[in-house]
Amino acid sequence: MTPDPRTPSDRSTGARIMAVVNQKGGVGKTTTAINLGTALAQRGCHVLLIDLDPQGNASTGLGVDPHARQTSSYDVVAGDAPLIDAVRPSSVERLDIVPATVDLSGADVELVSDPDRARRLQQALDTAPLSHDIVLIDCPPSLNLLTLNAMAAADSVIVPLQCEFFALEGLSQLLSTIRRVQSRLNPDLRIHGIVLTMFDRRNRLSAQVEEDVRSTLGEVVYQTVIPRNVRLSEAPSHAMPALLYDRDCAGSRAYRSLASEVLSRDGTTLAA
Repeated sequence: MTPDPRTPSDRSTGARIMAVVNQKGGVGKTTTAINLGTALAQRGCHVLLIDLDPQGNASTGLGVDPHARQTSSYDVVAGDAPLIDAVRPSSVERLDIVPATVDLSGADVELVSDPDRARRLQQALDTAPLSHDIVLIDCPPSLNLLTLNAMAAADSVIVPLQCEFFALEGLSQLLSTIRRVQSRLNPDLRIHGIVLTMFDRRNRLSAQVEEDVRSTLGEVVYQTVIPRNVRLSEAPSHAMPALLYDRDCAGSRAYRSLASEVLSRDGTTLAA
């Protein structure tokens, strides 16, 4: 497949597009997408969150009722609806969402015969008349066709990395996939940053993982660290981001700090 020399200026939207990616589940990926999006919106950015996970947790966490998702990211990827028709407001001011449904779980099989199956989301974004400043894509916890669609469409990726023993081992597989996407689908894809999540200051292992990751990857790792915080875990059950549920908790403060870093940082080239 020939690399696509697309640039942001080729799109109908001039938004920065960032995919939130990790093939492992339970690392704080959706929590990061929801709360980073909220923090950016509270900074005055007009943000669009595309829920590309069949579980639809980002949609639920932003107060979108499952019965109110008549047009979803599945319809966009399947080519049944333009992206703009799937955009709806969330419970957060200046934060819109393209919700997900379980129908997404069949996308890999349904699109298997389409030679451009990995570019469906890119094509939808390239032609969408959006007015957003930033687009965040919440990916499923696997390196499947949906994740490839997200990385083919994105300018950069944000990688949430849980502070656990096998963190770097799983990361190496993801970085290898990003390199393949760069060579075959999106040569301009960059790593915007790696964010350490579920950091427990009472646990020496968390500090050791942080030290190992920073010594291995250097400046690509954000300075902000997301703590293990009960308010971050509780907020989705109230269908709202932690920044609305408890704006002063440690998790909310960390995501506001991360938003500042994201706005001030350019993407980083992945070394071969």
